[in-house]
Amino acid sequence: MARSWRHRETHRSERIGWLRAAVLGANDGILSTASLLLGVAGSGADRNAILVAGVAGLVAGAMSMAAGEYVSVSSQSDTEEADLAKERHELAHESEAEHEELARIYQARGLERGLAVQVAAQLMAHDALGAHARDELGINDLTRARPVQAGLASAASFSAGAIVPVLVAAVSPRPWVGGAVTAGSLLLLAVLGAVAARAGGASPTVGATRVSFWGVFAMAASYAVGALFGTVV
Repeated sequence: MARSWRHRETHRSERIGWLRAAVLGANDGILSTASLLLGVAGSGADRNAILVAGVAGLVAGAMSMAAGEYVSVSSQSDTEEADLAKERHELAHESEAEHEELARIYQARGLERGLAVQVAAQLMAHDALGAHARDELGINDLTRARPVQAGLASAASFSAGAIVPVLVAAVSPRPWVGGAVTAGSLLLLAVLGAVAARAGGASPTVGATRVSFWGVFAMAASYAVGALFGTVV
């Protein structure tokens, strides 16, 4: 009796897309909001001004991330739709040439000429547009551009990161706001850097170190600007 074959492989590359977007959004939320809070705190502003600046930065940043990602991914979606429309037209009017094109793609990937022709014919008989979209254009259901989803995800990840320094500033005594925001933000940045590196197969220490380095630089620069100008917002 033959055993049923069930073999599921998981690869780190399968999650690198969403992982990169989530970590980038959260890191941006933490770093930009913490830097804004430190800049305002460095100017000598009171707690209310610091918190107003932090909340405003959170909202503005989330909206900016959502809008930017939506516009960017919409452009990608428009390009994909234009390519698919062109492919539909070519399949309708130049079917033989499209079959030859697909066969040559499979030949270039290592199939013998006869087998490549057969594979191309069978795949086109099953779903011609799907075969060309996947193997000629590199478009499939997993990688299709989804503007609304991308915009909402970017806004959510940014907000999740930005809320941390705002909450830290809200519960810390005024004299300790700068130190508390810096410590809390750097800790979370290091954790996110380590987790992202680990998930991607890299060294967690290296991931935590590099994001912490740039975090320290950005927050120190922002605080210095606030202290230099001394402007109470």
